[in-house]
Amino acid sequence: MDCPPQFGRSASPVTEWALDPTVTFLNHGSFGACLRATLEVQRGWRDKVEMNPVRFLARDLEDLLDWSRSEVGGFVGAAADDLALMPNATTGINTVLRSMRWKTGDEVLTTDHAYAASLNALRFAAAGSSAKVVLARIPFPIESPDNAFDAVMAAVTPNTKFAMLDHVTSPTAIVLPIERLVPALAEKGIDVLVDGAHAPGMLPLKVAEMAPAYYVGNLHKWVCAPRGSAFLYVRRDRQGRIKPLAISNGASDTRTDRSRFRLDFDWNGTFDPSPWLTIPAAIDGLGEMLPGGWPSVIASNRQLMINAREMLAAALHADVQAPDEMTGPMGSLRLPGGPWPRQDALRHKEMIEGALQSRRFEVPLMTWPCTWLVDSGDLPEDTEFDLILRISAHAYNHLGQYERLASILAGFAGVNRPPG
Repeated sequence: MDCPPQFGRSASPVTEWALDPTVTFLNHGSFGACLRATLEVQRGWRDKVEMNPVRFLARDLEDLLDWSRSEVGGFVGAAADDLALMPNATTGINTVLRSMRWKTGDEVLTTDHAYAASLNALRFAAAGSSAKVVLARIPFPIESPDNAFDAVMAAVTPNTKFAMLDHVTSPTAIVLPIERLVPALAEKGIDVLVDGAHAPGMLPLKVAEMAPAYYVGNLHKWVCAPRGSAFLYVRRDRQGRIKPLAISNGASDTRTDRSRFRLDFDWNGTFDPSPWLTIPAAIDGLGEMLPGGWPSVIASNRQLMINAREMLAAALHADVQAPDEMTGPMGSLRLPGGPWPRQDALRHKEMIEGALQSRRFEVPLMTWPCTWLVDSGDLPEDTEFDLILRISAHAYNHLGQYERLASILAGFAGVNRPPG
């Protein structure tokens, strides 16, 4: 359980990251965190815009966006012209879903581990076409990728027309076997939208080889680019049907030197381009932290997560929820004591969160199942809930932080008590 080499040696990330050194930050998965040097690069781009906004936005920006998309494409394994830069993954999800056309009787498939915002967008889009949303029930805890694969494929029917699947689930932090699911669903004529909000910088990505119809990913999370940095990949044969949420000047542009996809997506109204133009600096900055570059960064963060999860599980007599092969640098543990009725679970959650925040720990607790599945009628009102601790591991973290977390959690009833 040693700390990964060259990572996590210091308890204070202040020399590289802009994080408050008095806070133990174990929740990189929610909104990410930027390197100080990356923020300086972003300030430089903003200064350049302000020197002559007309020249920069009207004459210089197109080539700069081409450059940034090329850097993103090289990082995620996709052609630059198949990418549209986005402010966040949620916008990318909505862009695809609002472009879909289904009919009464069609089914659109997702899972009970879907992120709430993405599930809301899917329900909204389906309701507009009178299509039915079907939730595949993926077991949790889960023993192997086969369990997830089988659960998704078992939910497919002759009416299934579309699937939205997480690459890494947000509430439960498991890596789904997307590389197997995409071709298996494609064989049945089902287009897949992969919600890869967490995947870039967490997992090695080769999006074009995976060949989903659509893939969205955030770059403000594990790549540590500024917030407002994300991408949408649209496979070449699907680009004609996808339109941006904001229809702008590109819709009437008659140029022939750029694709209709480029004309539609590269300008959707006046905006701050600095997050998108800072992405290459973020990719380079983290990639230079270890001699092996990004493969070493990803492997080091993942190993720290596995070590931290094993230590916490042993210290708290808690249950690991997924095997190592379904774990990246974000993982989850089920805290002992549950399941509880909803109000009891929420009270227990509030109590633990308050104790952690008072000790300046930033780490999320989730209910499982997710309460919104009860609110939407997918689960009965009398469903009982466990508490899931979701922890993240990035280059500024070290094992001692998780050891201190275990000592705090051990003070609560039902935690750190051997089963039986």
